[in-house]
Amino acid sequence: MGRGDLTDAEWARLEPHLPKNVGRGGRWRDHRVVISGILFRQRTGTPWRDLPTRFGKWKTVHDRHRRWSADGTWDRILRAVQADADTEGRIDWSVVSVDSTVCRVHQHAAGARHRSAPVPGCRRRPVQHRPDEAMGRSRGGLTTKIHLTSDGGCRPLSILITPGQWGDAPHLIPVLERIRVPRPTGGHPRTRPGHLCGDKAYSSRRNRCYLRRRHIQHTIPERRDQRANRQRRGSRGGRPAGFDRALYTRRNEVERTINALKGFRAVATRYDKRAFVFHGTVAVAAIRLWIR
Repeated sequence: MGRGDLTDAEWARLEPHLPKNVGRGGRWRDHRVVISGILFRQRTGTPWRDLPTRFGKWKTVHDRHRRWSADGTWDRILRAVQADADTEGRIDWSVVSVDSTVCRVHQHAAGARHRSAPVPGCRRRPVQHRPDEAMGRSRGGLTTKIHLTSDGGCRPLSILITPGQWGDAPHLIPVLERIRVPRPTGGHPRTRPGHLCGDKAYSSRRNRCYLRRRHIQHTIPERRDQRANRQRRGSRGGRPAGFDRALYTRRNEVERTINALKGFRAVATRYDKRAFVFHGTVAVAAIRLWIR
């Protein structure tokens, strides 16, 4: 077993949730060897073609990761290991934190492009990046943003991939609605945290109304311009938002979760051209954090 490969304890938690060798064609190569190869690439950021030969053919490892990213297998495995952790009481639902982080897009990942309409007076059509590939352009170049929520144990509960220049507040509701931890004993999946912490980037009337409607207590500081606007309106501006400074200090848990995810170099820098493949890359890193 090489450094970073799946240990026996991790494999025991992961194996029951993997797809079986059924269907047309030949049998799949051993899942443990292939997943260890995927994790090697996640940890080192090496090109697929440069994988060590002990993992088998590089194309077998690459194709399985791409296939499982496309059909949602990685997401299903992530929910399954979360369900196991919830059954064992290892998920801290008391305080869930939300935040986002920006990842640089490597130049080799900037190939999923489309040609836009011709510009009058220009001989060539400008080449733009596809809007559905979660790539945004800013001063630093192409970037992708990862929105996520984490439990008190510094492990991701939900993941959302968007272009890097998109704001945080409009994506609070989508990333919260992706929290779905199944209950093996039956019943609806767990979707509601006990308390939510977020920075002032998530402060908006729409988000606060949504959280009140779902009966989710929250600690989100009010932005200065929003506070001034509320005070200017007097009694019509409503009451000030509650803020618990002691609970707000636990927002460092999502920051530590981001640091753990970016310990995988293929997450810190996006090498995948397609958004669904990069989403699978982040999901694999999240699965590794849950089964440790």
